[in-house]
Amino acid sequence: MRMRATARGWTAVWLVVLALVQAAAFLAVWRVAVHLEIGQWVDTVALTGNRIGQDTIDGPVDRILNAMSVVSLLAATAMIGFIALIRGRIALAITATLLIAGANVSTQLLKYGLSRPDFGLDPERAAVGNSLPSGHTTVAASVAVALMLVLPPKVRAVGAVIGASYAAVAGVATLSAGWHRPSDAVAAYLVVGVWAALAGLLLLVTQREQAEVAPGDAHRVAALLLGVAGVLALVASGLALAWLIDLRDTGPTELTRRPLFVGYAGSAAGIAGTMAVVMALVLTVVHRLVPRVKG
Repeated sequence: MRMRATARGWTAVWLVVLALVQAAAFLAVWRVAVHLEIGQWVDTVALTGNRIGQDTIDGPVDRILNAMSVVSLLAATAMIGFIALIRGRIALAITATLLIAGANVSTQLLKYGLSRPDFGLDPERAAVGNSLPSGHTTVAASVAVALMLVLPPKVRAVGAVIGASYAAVAGVATLSAGWHRPSDAVAAYLVVGVWAALAGLLLLVTQREQAEVAPGDAHRVAALLLGVAGVLALVASGLALAWLIDLRDTGPTELTRRPLFVGYAGSAAGIAGTMAVVMALVLTVVHRLVPRVKG
């Protein structure tokens, strides 16, 4: 297989840009969804709309969310570290563990550190305060991205698709169960995305001088498909929520079934689309972060 030396400089620039863009996106989501009345209204409409068909999906949703415990997170982290170690990648095992730990600790600190003004739109949950980012969604997304990093190149694309799907389902499940607002899940993916970029920079620092990358390991088609699917889902979400905003003078509990469903479905599409884009961005560069090593 043809090999070539890794271009560390440009890769580092790409990772720094990714980290900054996703951090800026996180701040924008927090500002709009939490500190603007219209943002809170959309979140509340989506959360109210989750009641449509809830009886049918309660069982599967509860099983998905209840599986995400501290014990399961530790077990998944240990498994991911083990995969990296049996491939002889000590730095990768450490970095993947730091990605998971950093993303989840950051989420908890942000959740309890960020403020949430009360506009009186969601009195049932006013006492809960800020819930952004979602802890359960962060667990699922951080494990999915870390697993994709440690997988061998031959199965990396499949792992990325399965991981992104799992994390997207987990994010939508938090909305369906009424545990989190849609912006909480979106913010969680962005936190993981920032940590993935930082983890990539750490991998570049620890990368051997003789590291070489095989162009065939890039999985450009899979990254493109994930990215396009994510963008299309985000566009659909934007169109749905734009239509919904015309009803912003109506209280969430006073809306009819149709706008509630549009709010819920549009938000679910936004959640899934964000995760797909985050995973696609990581997949575009992972072959340079975990290259084949000569000798």
